[in-house]
Amino acid sequence: MKGTTPAGAQTEQEAAAWVRGMFGRVAHRYDLANHLLSMNIDRYWRSHTVRRVRPVLQRPSARVLDICCGTGDLVLALERAGRQPVFGSDFCHPMLVAANGKLEQRGNRSRLFEADALHLPVQDASFDLLTVAFGFRNLANYDAGLREMRRVLRPGGTAAILEFSQPPNKLFRTVYNFYSRRILPVIGGALSGDRSAYQYLPESVRKFPSAEELVGGMRAAGFRQVSYEYLTGGIVALHLGTA
Repeated sequence: MKGTTPAGAQTEQEAAAWVRGMFGRVAHRYDLANHLLSMNIDRYWRSHTVRRVRPVLQRPSARVLDICCGTGDLVLALERAGRQPVFGSDFCHPMLVAANGKLEQRGNRSRLFEADALHLPVQDASFDLLTVAFGFRNLANYDAGLREMRRVLRPGGTAAILEFSQPPNKLFRTVYNFYSRRILPVIGGALSGDRSAYQYLPESVRKFPSAEELVGGMRAAGFRQVSYEYLTGGIVALHLGTA
């Protein structure tokens, strides 16, 4: 599976640089835009993901990593539901600054570090749970990202990928695509000051592999017991796999 292909990017390095710069430009308004554009449904998507991985979170010694953590919403939700601090990583420094501000404000014990999700600075088999919410789609190489996720998970560990998808119902998909391509860039651009970021969003969703294709990619990377479920009519899909 190919990775993200922003307009003008010819190589994986150029794609990664474009994504890093784009998120850096919108970090100051990222949460506001997310909650408004999703009508706050993004909170439900994250809470549902946490419920699905709660058995791992409840283990007294569970080690958890949220990659592409952005402004830290899933890190916070995972820690609230678990017994141990959560690790979060992202390769966009302004996003980590925003996430760290949230952690300090709430007195959380979780720890953040700056790293590319394709080259995590952690040892093999280090974590029991690895999550990623709405960040996997932005990787420059999807297959490499899955292999890296598999590498850092302990045997029997769980991977959870929450990502935008294409609704399977044709009529709903048509309505959703109209909203995401015509309305979302206008509102997102006005809120963030960077319309190109919210033009990239629907285009990246359109190019992203289908839920079934992602299942195949996860299996090829070595994951077992791979499954997925659609949420909110298929606007997003949650994939789970066992290392």
